[in-house]
Amino acid sequence: MPLFIAFGGGIFPALLWLWFWLREDSKHPEPRRLIALAFLAGMVAVALVIPIEQWVAGYLPTETATFLAWSAIEEMTKFLLAWITVLRRSDNDEPIDSVIYMVVVALGFAAAENTLFLLSPLSGDSLSQTIITGDYRFVGATLLHVLASAVIGASLAFSFYRSRWVRARYLLFGVILSIALHGLFNFLIMNTAADEMVRTFSFVWIGLVALLAILEFIKRMPRRTS
Repeated sequence: MPLFIAFGGGIFPALLWLWFWLREDSKHPEPRRLIALAFLAGMVAVALVIPIEQWVAGYLPTETATFLAWSAIEEMTKFLLAWITVLRRSDNDEPIDSVIYMVVVALGFAAAENTLFLLSPLSGDSLSQTIITGDYRFVGATLLHVLASAVIGASLAFSFYRSRWVRARYLLFGVILSIALHGLFNFLIMNTAADEMVRTFSFVWIGLVALLAILEFIKRMPRRTS
């Protein structure tokens, strides 16, 4: 029963956010099979990063270094699986698609990660703690994954019609910025009292407002036929 509840608590909020973000591409929606594949790829990414993060943690001297390394591992793994499964396909045929696919992978990652986080309080602590943990993951960590991955997607979107070399430079910038945002959030979480957590989450919410504005710009980018 705890496993079932944790799985539902991890998956259903992510699906709710998925519905919200897919509306951003409602005019030219991506194939459902690729959306499902991207979501599954994000869930698989969690299974890949956990042993890597545990191994890396044994060689780093401080928590700050550890959490920064974990941020890099998670963002690069999400992008790698997105690239392998969906980003290279012909269906990725307009700038906004890269953002959507990266967001879907991030939501799959968050769904699996949230399930693991919820398992701990459900195993022996109070229901209220479970609800609080779920709420924090829903409005904080889940949206952080969306924001960080969307930054990479946006970098690909802005360079969509550029040469391969220019796209590589945009991608590098996007990955670095994504890791920096993720690492900054982790640092703030480590150094913020529980009763001031909303202030830390506001950092993510402001970033998402900016992201939505950027998406509107990306959606208006003219199509090119050559």
